[in-house]
Amino acid sequence: MNDPIISCKSLTKTFRSGAEELKILDAVNFELRKGSICTVLGPSGSGKSTFLAILGSLERFDSGTVRVSGYDLGMLPEKSLHIFRKEIIGFVFQFHFLLNDFTALENVALPRYVAGIPRAEAWASARKLLDLVGLSERAAHYPSQLSGGERQRVAIARALVNAPAIVLADEPTGNLDAASAKEVTDLIRELPSATGTTVVLVTHDAELAAVGSTSYSLKGGALECLRS
Repeated sequence: MNDPIISCKSLTKTFRSGAEELKILDAVNFELRKGSICTVLGPSGSGKSTFLAILGSLERFDSGTVRVSGYDLGMLPEKSLHIFRKEIIGFVFQFHFLLNDFTALENVALPRYVAGIPRAEAWASARKLLDLVGLSERAAHYPSQLSGGERQRVAIARALVNAPAIVLADEPTGNLDAASAKEVTDLIRELPSATGTTVVLVTHDAELAAVGSTSYSLKGGALECLRS
């Protein structure tokens, strides 16, 4: 059997404020296979975003081990973590964070520019992904000319443009109306088969959580498997 693409063992994270301590993740064990969609369901403040940030190396943890796509995140220096984030992880957030003065095509291509890819190649990659998310005809539009759902689909295309092994999505439909949320949910459902990427998605929405091939609940620092 292939090794898991994500493995957490006894993962612990505590937030401290003065004399008070809040254990967000309490000796969490977690594994995920390549090509899966895993959803983590929990109420606001349960630590879902913190868990995702740890997997993406945006947040340090207190103890335990976290291995992602062969990288031991607890052992990597900051310079290596930057490379890890750029090459292995694609991020999708509740808010799209598109650049208002850039077209949809330019927003998607931007991570390729940053990675030093020539403009023609970066644009070609961006066009393919806009086609994948159903927005090829909106490539020249600016974010202000797109609907909320379209902006989020552009953000998903941008997260995919460097061909990451893993996409981490934090409440990706939380700012959308029902129709747009369904479009984004349907798109996420197809990502492993369309791109080969693995998806970890956190949400407070049980309907969105159903998209996962595996599903967990995070509450009180404990990660409980709901469906595997």
